[in-house]
Formats: sequence, C-alpha cells, structure tokens
Amino acid sequence: MKVLVVGSGGREHALCWKIAQSPLVSEVVCAPGNAGTARVARNVAIPANDVDKLVHLATHEKMGLAVIGPEEPLCLGLADRLRAAGIPVFGPSASGARLEGSKLFAKEFLTRHRIPTAAYRRFDRSGQAKAYLEGCRTWPQVIKADGLAAGKGVFVVHTAKEGCSVIDTVMEERRLGDAGNQIAIEEFLPGEEVSVLAIVDGESLCVLEPVMDHKQVGDGDVGPNTGGMGVYSPVSLFSRRLQWQVEQNILIPTLHGLRRDEIDYRGVLFVGLMLTDAGPRVLEYNCRFGDPETQAVMRRWKGDLVPYLVAAANGKLSELEAPQWDERTCVGVVGAAEGYPASYRKGDVINGLEEAERVEGAVVFHAGTKVGAGNSVLTDGGRVLCVTALGENVEAARKAAYAAFDEIRWDGKFCRRDIGTRRHRAAEVGG
Repeated sequence: MKVLVVGSGGREHALCWKIAQSPLVSEVVCAPGNAGTARVARNVAIPANDVDKLVHLATHEKMGLAVIGPEEPLCLGLADRLRAAGIPVFGPSASGARLEGSKLFAKEFLTRHRIPTAAYRRFDRSGQAKAYLEGCRTWPQVIKADGLAAGKGVFVVHTAKEGCSVIDTVMEERRLGDAGNQIAIEEFLPGEEVSVLAIVDGESLCVLEPVMDHKQVGDGDVGPNTGGMGVYSPVSLFSRRLQWQVEQNILIPTLHGLRRDEIDYRGVLFVGLMLTDAGPRVLEYNCRFGDPETQAVMRRWKGDLVPYLVAAANGKLSELEAPQWDERTCVGVVGAAEGYPASYRKGDVINGLEEAERVEGAVVFHAGTKVGAGNSVLTDGGRVLCVTALGENVEAARKAAYAAFDEIRWDGKFCRRDIGTRRHRAAEVGG
C-alpha cells in the first residue's frame, strides 16, 4: 500500500524512514517533506495545513494510510476530512486534537476526569491576570498561552513584574497571535519532566518507551524554551512501578475520559509529565508524535511499525502484541541555526552529512532543511537536524552522536553539549 505522511520536520523524516522499511508499503509520500524525507519518500509540495489539497492527494493516489505529523492540520480537521473520504488515518479528530490546540480545554478535561495536574486559573483579560499575579505569595508561577504557539507558549516566571511583562507580550502585544487570546496561570510543579507516548485506537492503548527531552536552549537547562534541543531513551528513573502508576492514574483515565466525552481519538497520545514527590502530574497533552522524541522512539522500535499504525486507524490495536524495543540507549542531538529560538538565518549549505552517517550507530534525521541547487542541502528552519546514535549505554550513545554531529558543517551551527547527562534526583521519583 501507499502511505501518506503529512509534515516537514524531524518527526516526519523519522516516521518516513521507519515506514519505508515495512514490507507492507509500496511507496511513502511526504507532504511537503524536507531534504531528508526526499531520500526515503516522494516529496509533494503541499503545505501541511492545506487540508483541501491533502485530501485530494490522498484520494487521487488511493493512499492506504495517512499519518499526520504536526498538530496544526489535526486541529484543522484533516483527519476528519480524510476519514470522511474513506482514507484510514493515524491521527485524532479535530475534537481530540483540542487537547493540544487549547491548553484551557486540556485543563478542563483533566479537572473533569480527575486526572492529576497542577492547579490553575483561567484569564481572558490582561488586567485580571496581572492583578492575580500581584496577589500571589508563592513563586514561581507558570503562564501558558491557550492556543498553538509552536512550543513557545509556556513561561515560568519568578516575580509579579516578570509575569506582567509576559502577559503584556502575549495578550497586549499579541506576539503569539490568537494563541494568546486567553491564558492559564498555574502552579509550578517541581520535579523531573518526562514524556510518555501511547498509541491509541479509541478503545485500547499501547504504551511506548518513555523519552527525556531537553527543552531549554542552553547547557544546564538555561535560557528560553525551544521545541527541543535533544533527547534520550530509555529513562533510568522511569521504573516499572512508576510506569504502572502512569498507566493507572493518567493514561487509562484519559482514554476513559475521551470515550465518555465521545471524542474520536485514533493516533498518538503524548503526555508531558512532571514526576513530583506526590506522584506523576500532567503538564500537557500533545495530539501527535513529539519532535525530537519520535527520532529516539523510531530508532529503538524493533520490527515493523506499520501494523500498529493501521491497527490504530482501524480500531484493532488489541489484536497486536506489544512492540519490542532495542535495549540499547538512543541519544539525539539537535543542531540549530544561529539565532534560534528567536529569529534565525536560512539558506546555509550543509556539508558532512555522509561522513556523519558513517559513524557506527548514527542516523541523521532532517528537520529544517531543503534541497538546493545541484542537489545540495540547505538550512531551512530553526532546528535544522537531529543526529541520533545507539550505544550500549548513555555514554557510548552520547560519544557516537556527538562524533557524528561534529562531522556536519554549516555557518552558525550550534547545539547543546550536555544531552543525556542530566542527573536525576532518584530512580523512584513519584514511586
């Protein structure tokens, strides 16, 4: 069968790379794709948010499966439109995508279904939000823009003055556009942050291996949040007991909540968790595979991914056995363009990609890249690529990932040099 993958980031390159290995697949088509997906799929120049053209593409080419990568087309209802056209889809309906598309909808869902999360207050006027912050006695506080903000809508503030400045930026200056029409202010949860992903078919779920992301731009977790500067898996602190807690207290209640609310959810449920002394708490939901989490998950997934995508799309996930995982550690290092996560330059020539993939255990996934003149590869985004490597332990994987990363060259390239070195407080946090 032919498979359509929608999106153009590192997540989509990793998905195309894994799907193309399946004996069930005759061709992978990626819309719009990047220079990396062009190596394993046929790119079609249709933007991920052009719902009408994507539906026409899928029906005209008789796709056997559509896999929707980014959150925006999901929130725009692409999965609903494709299903209505008879195309099996791995990705939730627009109503399910609201778990990511609206932070306030997600908080109300969590509260309604008694799923552990941080206490919060909702504001649609900047003056009320500022007055609330000026009366706070506990710090820090967390300010979240309600709508989609490309991973840049969450702010941890330590004083009322700092918080009021963020509110001005988001609600008055509208730096995040309509995403800042409303905000949530919630309590700050101390602890360790971890990402847990599960494949869901509306009735059943399949929990994937946990992943640890590095959000801040600088070494030592300093500087502004980004879409993700690096990743590693497995996560040592995620014990079997803790996994049971997360499944029983968060994942299963979420699935039940979706069913009670009559929300059609077939795809990935991505839960950002804080492992606190009182147990795991939900920070946020995402309605799709993460980036760069997907790169690590795909490297460690043993066997064929496609049957799980098809089963989720068709509501038959319970018929499959749990997937098998490579026991080695995967470390992924994101290479970014100068200036990221603020304004950054594009169009620089990337060299050394072939040399990087000669490093044992390394695979390079493209994110913000495009094909230039003479088949050259150019930078075309803030996060340019993610260099992944497998190793017998974290140190071996780190060594290989950075060795491969250092083979790659473009003007203004930078990365964090401490991916995978985070020291956890305990191996039984929340347990």
